[in-house]
Amino acid sequence: MLNKPERWTPPEDWLRVRTIDLHTAGEPLRVITSGLPEIPGDTILDKRRYFKEHYDAIRTGLMWEPRGHADMYGALITPPVTDDGHFGTFFLHNEGYSTMCGHAMIALATLTLDTGMVDPKAATEGILIDAPPGRVTAFGQIKDNRTVKAWFRNVPSFVLYSDQEVMVPGIGKIRFDVAYGGAFYAFVDADEVGLRLEPDDLDRLISYGKRIKQAVATAFPIVHPFEEDLSFLYGTIFTGKPFDPSHHSRNVCIFADGEVDRSPTGSGVSARAAIHYLRKDLDPGYPIIIESILGTLMEVEIMEVTQFGNYTAVIPQVSGSAHFTGRSEFFFDPQDSLRKGFIMR
Repeated sequence: MLNKPERWTPPEDWLRVRTIDLHTAGEPLRVITSGLPEIPGDTILDKRRYFKEHYDAIRTGLMWEPRGHADMYGALITPPVTDDGHFGTFFLHNEGYSTMCGHAMIALATLTLDTGMVDPKAATEGILIDAPPGRVTAFGQIKDNRTVKAWFRNVPSFVLYSDQEVMVPGIGKIRFDVAYGGAFYAFVDADEVGLRLEPDDLDRLISYGKRIKQAVATAFPIVHPFEEDLSFLYGTIFTGKPFDPSHHSRNVCIFADGEVDRSPTGSGVSARAAIHYLRKDLDPGYPIIIESILGTLMEVEIMEVTQFGNYTAVIPQVSGSAHFTGRSEFFFDPQDSLRKGFIMR
């Protein structure tokens, strides 16, 4: 009698990595749940640096083809590095490692609550997450034993450059802001560069986003007040009018190596809150709803104003919803010449 395929087990020398996949507002998140070697480090940045130096082939193998795709996004769950933390995390993508990810925080809150990894009372008391830019606290709304909405209180977000200009090859002179919401983004008005914030204009959005990111990063120093590892421009965010007039605006984020965020971008809307506060058109306690390229939504609200180094900063709260899409076990055959993955953009 023939064995069923599900009874097959891979050879002992194959690396086996298990994941749970979710999406937040359309943006994927592949969460590694088991199979990784030990990742030492006293801080999350230490752990991220060690993983990059020793296990980067796992990142490429899970994010790139044939197991992933050019726009895949991932996260690791690690032990906390603080005494009171529930867990630690850092983030993976097609180019490397990001400093903060809002859609991942919403998905991780949903995952850890729904699977029982954290006590359900943390939904209201706060899930304490050790992340690359520092402590992030997440919350959830549970209904019928499912997390139907999640939100997180982000790190201090601030404006690095306001109303600056730069020459971009093939585009010309553009106006931009640079703001930080856990990662640094260059913000550009889509109308001013002739872009439409919809899937039909995807190729131009990617092309313009990559060129603007390169031009701004070359011409303007991107320096975090305290952490050298956080001092780089992560992406370009194009902003524009919402398709639904009851919403505030629309975001399309081009980050890493031309990845397109399907969600409104949690760290991006956090940085947007800092820009609008600086311009005196958003006060604490007034939430705004921002659309993605798909029309999916995130809400951001300024919870407080603080000082962060030399910068006036805001503490944003971002909310949205995440959904489970699958559970996988991936194999790394040592004889497979493509085991580290490949990327085609």
